[in-house]
Amino acid sequence: MDLKSIIRTFPDYPAKGIMFRDITTLLKDPKALAYAMDKMEEALKGLDFDLIVAPESRGFIFGVPLAVKLGKGFVPARKKGKLPGHVTSGEYALEYGTDIIEIHTDAIEKGQKIVLIDDLLATGGTAKCICDIVAGLGGEVVCNLFLIELEGLGGREALKGMDTKSILSY
Repeated sequence: MDLKSIIRTFPDYPAKGIMFRDITTLLKDPKALAYAMDKMEEALKGLDFDLIVAPESRGFIFGVPLAVKLGKGFVPARKKGKLPGHVTSGEYALEYGTDIIEIHTDAIEKGQKIVLIDDLLATGGTAKCICDIVAGLGGEVVCNLFLIELEGLGGREALKGMDTKSILSY
């Protein structure tokens, strides 16, 4: 199945020169969504890990069903102020400023192996921040998996030395 033909592109959104890859067309197509999930599951075949960590909100779309299907736990990485209790935070750069992402301090135990799942790898800022939080909590990210990778934006360089996979590349 050609997933690229299902994902639509909005030129010059949200700013001139950006080609926005919109996955909502893939999400509403049950066969395409199932195929995408199957491809992500295949990418993790044979990998030894304990938990899936994913950032809100689109990472949840792929992370939770994969966790259920693979019999793994799921840990949400949320924007600042969305999680109650004790959290560990990390700051990452945006195009205009910074943002903060948080994970419950007790969500990851020392030595647990983690797979980070998200819909998109662009500059790698969010993923790198999450990997740093996981490491700070004593976990080990054994794989970063993305549905889409936007090449040439530095995402792989930000995650250098880590196993990083993507299903589609633009």
